[in-house]
Amino acid sequence: MILREEAGEVSVLPRQFPTNRGGLCQKGWTSTDLLGHPERLTTPLLRDPASGELRPASWSAALDRIITGVRDIQERHGHDAVAVFGGGGLTNEKAYALGRFARVALRTRHIDYNGRFCMSSAAAAGMRAFGVDRGLPFPLSDLGRADTLLLVGANPAETMPPLVRWLTEQRERGGRLIVIDPRVTATARQADLHLQPLPGTDLAVANALLHLALTEGYVDGDYVASRTTGFSAVRRTVAGWWPARAEALSGVPVADLEETARALGTAGRAIILTARGAEQHAKGVDTVTAFVNLALALGLPGRPGSGYGCLTGQGNGQGGREHGQKADQLPGYRKIDDLEARAHVARVWGVPADELPGPGVPAYQLLDSLGTASGSRALLVFGSNPVVSAPRAARVESRLRDLDLLVVADFLLSETAALADVVLPTAQWAEEDGTMTNLEGRVLRRRALRRPPAGVRTDLEILADLTARLGTRGRAPSDDPHTVFGELRRASAGGIADYAGISWDRIDTADGVFWPCPEEDGPDSPRLFADRFATPDGLARFHPVEHRPAAEEVCAEYPLHFTTGRVLAQYQSGTQTRRVAALRRAAPDAFVELHPDLADRLGLTDGEAVRVVSRRGEFQAPARVSPTIRPDTVFAPFHWGGQARANSVTNDAVDPISGMPEFKICAVRLERA
Repeated sequence: MILREEAGEVSVLPRQFPTNRGGLCQKGWTSTDLLGHPERLTTPLLRDPASGELRPASWSAALDRIITGVRDIQERHGHDAVAVFGGGGLTNEKAYALGRFARVALRTRHIDYNGRFCMSSAAAAGMRAFGVDRGLPFPLSDLGRADTLLLVGANPAETMPPLVRWLTEQRERGGRLIVIDPRVTATARQADLHLQPLPGTDLAVANALLHLALTEGYVDGDYVASRTTGFSAVRRTVAGWWPARAEALSGVPVADLEETARALGTAGRAIILTARGAEQHAKGVDTVTAFVNLALALGLPGRPGSGYGCLTGQGNGQGGREHGQKADQLPGYRKIDDLEARAHVARVWGVPADELPGPGVPAYQLLDSLGTASGSRALLVFGSNPVVSAPRAARVESRLRDLDLLVVADFLLSETAALADVVLPTAQWAEEDGTMTNLEGRVLRRRALRRPPAGVRTDLEILADLTARLGTRGRAPSDDPHTVFGELRRASAGGIADYAGISWDRIDTADGVFWPCPEEDGPDSPRLFADRFATPDGLARFHPVEHRPAAEEVCAEYPLHFTTGRVLAQYQSGTQTRRVAALRRAAPDAFVELHPDLADRLGLTDGEAVRVVSRRGEFQAPARVSPTIRPDTVFAPFHWGGQARANSVTNDAVDPISGMPEFKICAVRLERA
């Protein structure tokens, strides 16, 4: 989009860009409403020890409080007693700077971010199969070219509306759209075929589809033999997943499984996409792997108009996980326990490699241990609101309250900021330069329209100032985003996500640049896997995976499956969107969606306040009776806090590989509120 400011008023204008062709969702069109919002923070806040209230303070007083607290805590408990929590909406420069700050200035291993709750399972599955994690290893326009497009746990009609034009183009060309989702979503209503499985059974569905591909002769034997390894073990595993077995488990009819396998197996071009519905499970990595196995067996990755991809879920969901704010990662998607990677990045930062901390722990483990004997005693939060967005949120809120020091940088007083000892007012997206990386791996420029209001600083300025006050080690960090991006390029050089050849000027002249791009005068990489995969031998890896039950199954006391998701007019934890008048009118309140049969059985009526109760907590919202959901399942959006906080009940069981919590299924009961 393009921003224009006239007489102090900022307006949004469409821009004909390759990915969205000038289209924006309602959230984009109304995004400027927050720039001058009356609740905008424009001065630091400090908690008054006498009254317990947050009160305005000077920047000097706020930063002094942080430095004093950090030094005292680290002197008593060690470097790891201070932790950092970032966000998938931070620019590449800020995500990079945050990781550098944690490891060089604080010297803590404890840093992770809310993207762990979003794309981490798909990222891990992509790394072990392809040797690289990029949401789409092909341009977004390929979606419009696919003869068959399978969406698994994805509802872009509400979560990524501009993407829907590619689905429309795909169907106008005569392509088939197939959706796997427990709900009849806005996307599912557009599909030629909708598979409606029990939440948590997607892996069984994927294995049954590969079973059918084998028995019906759809497997591309030449591709499997020449471009992959490990298929024999997968063949043995899926041999036991005959369609009737999958139907008994998932509820998806055999006929629908057969039609889906046929549509994929006979298509000239086919694409399989997964999103949060398949990934936010304690077996999320294995579930995504099962669909990757299916794509590889059909010979899809690396062919134009075909392949496997993952839809990202945050504004910089791709770039945010590439440059160092993950617990086990250094810039360029390097592993922090790799000696060569540590040496390279340490040279860029000007510090000894052996002084860099080792891997930390994933996001939920970090949050769950806060304030305990084994956890950190202080937390600095940038770009996240875990009080609303984390699983088992009441427990996380309790952990935050037990900290010796909580610092939150934000431009609105989120539910997490409201608990903080120090709140730092930060710049908004229209007030700072930087880059973002979209789901295609296309690095984009974000340009500042104007300076932040008086009293407001950028995250880069905050991090640079804190570093100076702590005592700079190595090379002093810059607060200029262009300079920070130059350092990011050097730090990422030679890594999986190599940005070395990407300059701001090149981005401006080319509508973005795709990584990896190692040379400034060399080609970028809009399409991966044409000749080889990013593995040592160039071959993709099959991995046998077996279905296993959800971490928590229904029982007499908690007889219903609960799942969460998004609605069109709200976003993430709602800190921003719940403050936009047009979006509040479109989606004013949370709700609990349940099937009419279930409502009749429980004696509940549409609009009646209901309480959803799990073993971990409860929340309350009006009932929305709808035939679009399974009778054994209830749904609620997770954008609201307070008594409507859906994540009060979600399960904190995590995937053993990715650390992804099981947001998408737990056992609950409904009660009249």
